Amino acid sequence: MSIRIDIDKCTGCTKCVKDCPFGAITMLDKLAVINMEECKLCGACVPSCRVKAIILDVKPKKEVQDISGYKGIAVYAESRDNELQDVARELLSEGRKLADKLNTDLQALLIGNDIKKLVDECCKYGADTAVLVNDSQLTKYSCEPYTRAVVEYVNKYKPDVMLFGASTIGRDLAARAAVRLNTGLTADCTELDIDLENNLLLQTRPAFGGNIMATIICPDHRPQMSTVRPNVMKKVQSSKKNCNIEELEVKFEKKDFRLVINDIIYETTQNVNLSEADVIVSAGRGLQNSNNFKLIKELADTLGGVVGASRAAVDSEWIPHYHQVGQTGKTVQPKIYIACGISGAIQHLAGMQSSDIIIAINKDPDAPIFKVADYGIVGDLFEVIPELIKEYKK
Repeated sequence: MSIRIDIDKCTGCTKCVKDCPFGAITMLDKLAVINMEECKLCGACVPSCRVKAIILDVKPKKEVQDISGYKGIAVYAESRDNELQDVARELLSEGRKLADKLNTDLQALLIGNDIKKLVDECCKYGADTAVLVNDSQLTKYSCEPYTRAVVEYVNKYKPDVMLFGASTIGRDLAARAAVRLNTGLTADCTELDIDLENNLLLQTRPAFGGNIMATIICPDHRPQMSTVRPNVMKKVQSSKKNCNIEELEVKFEKKDFRLVINDIIYETTQNVNLSEADVIVSAGRGLQNSNNFKLIKELADTLGGVVGASRAAVDSEWIPHYHQVGQTGKTVQPKIYIACGISGAIQHLAGMQSSDIIIAINKDPDAPIFKVADYGIVGDLFEVIPELIKEYKK
């Protein structure tokens, strides 16, 4: 899309200057000039020009994809070291719900080497069919061969919806596959649903820095693809006893293995596992300084939990980043989440609102955190927490 002014027609009336909402049009030598760095190509100036001197060139619409043959829900069942990842269990559980709404099948796509033993686990969480891309060259994740496997799977099975975990691997794989399949991808979703009237996947995610929640659809292309943040969806075991197994043979090319991974070294510096903790005690700006995290740690230790933090606390360098809960940190789903001095910005809520029980401690009774809390304590955390520790130790 582009915009231009026909100087032979422009009369210098300045009406377009007044009508431009972005101040992108100015007058030079009594003729209108568009500053392309400021112009948003909104087209508001076009109808305001009486002599039709402003021309907005719109590229012809691309041919719409034939989506009539696409059906079913598919989940990339991510595995590492031949172990199914928790995010795969969560997505299979969510996929089962979506498939039931559409009265269709749920497929699990397994890619790797010697992965048949993971089929029962996929079945346990609701898969009707497990499709295996089994190859000795796929022992370790590598983006190019795995992308080829996903693309060939989609081209053969034509799923209507395909879900990936928003893990390091899932984000890499989904983005590459979406480009090759010429379809859309909604990243970091926190909620999924089905518009039954139009047969569309409703994909909800934080947008504009987490200030709003946007629901996105992909009406013209298939599959409808999403990455979903770990620990957002509930793991629900199915009553299914077994599922079908199908092998998909992918003919890999030499160029698919230009990158050779010899070894994977796991980071060992992180000493807190927020994702698997049953109890998390988090603190935010209300803690005032880094020294006061001793109080949070004492409460966490008393409850057998771990310490979390809001972005404000991490940005203030009171605690390392790997403690951060929220949109730009970890998404958690503990049995108990205690928020101390955290206001409840939407970015933080996106990372912890799926917790089983949320307890909020804040001296501001109007803090947004109380809207999602199961139990709220309005008070000074420096008075409330010592009393909690004292009672819990009893």
